[in-house]
Amino acid sequence: MHKDQIISKLIEEEIITISPDKPFTYASGMLSPIYTDLRLTISYPDLRDWIATDLASLIKEKYPDVSIVGGVATAGIPHAAWVAEKLHLPMIYVRPNPKDHGKGKQIEGRFTKNDRIVLIDDLITTGGSVLNAVKATEKEGGNVIGVSSIFTYYLPDAKDNFAKANVQFNPLLSYPELLKKEKESKHISSAQYDILKTWHEDPWAWDKQFKK
Repeated sequence: MHKDQIISKLIEEEIITISPDKPFTYASGMLSPIYTDLRLTISYPDLRDWIATDLASLIKEKYPDVSIVGGVATAGIPHAAWVAEKLHLPMIYVRPNPKDHGKGKQIEGRFTKNDRIVLIDDLITTGGSVLNAVKATEKEGGNVIGVSSIFTYYLPDAKDNFAKANVQFNPLLSYPELLKKEKESKHISSAQYDILKTWHEDPWAWDKQFKK
């Protein structure tokens, strides 16, 4: 596994950005002192190969009967393609919404009700977008056996959402692992570490200080 190499590269190339004083706004409306732009990973051949290799191993371990790899648009698509290539499996991808022309498809690629699909996204924050992709796939007759991602913040919201949807989720990297590596590498100060840890414990409470 290349976990340490991947995390080090994410830090080194500033794919992960920390800004406790001027927090970032996520799609959910949540404010955060950390932003992870995993779309940048496609620009680094070694990094994307480490990710694909480790995701392929993880998926074979957690979902040994997988028969199709699916990418969640847009950031999950290239990684799903590389993983599908590593596993020598067919691939599909899921649009955010059905097309407004042609056949109006939301799922691109072929699958049957007997296939066992694992969907890949780049980043899981609350899980909303990937769980919508699960619903869309199942609506068209697909059998999604699980979800994987490069990284997850492992926020309480995500845990609750996956549990409610009864969807199995196995990420490659998690926020606690990242935070540990950031501290060990002295890339962040003790004060920044405390802020990042506090945010993770209760992000909605943390962001209230900026919404007075």
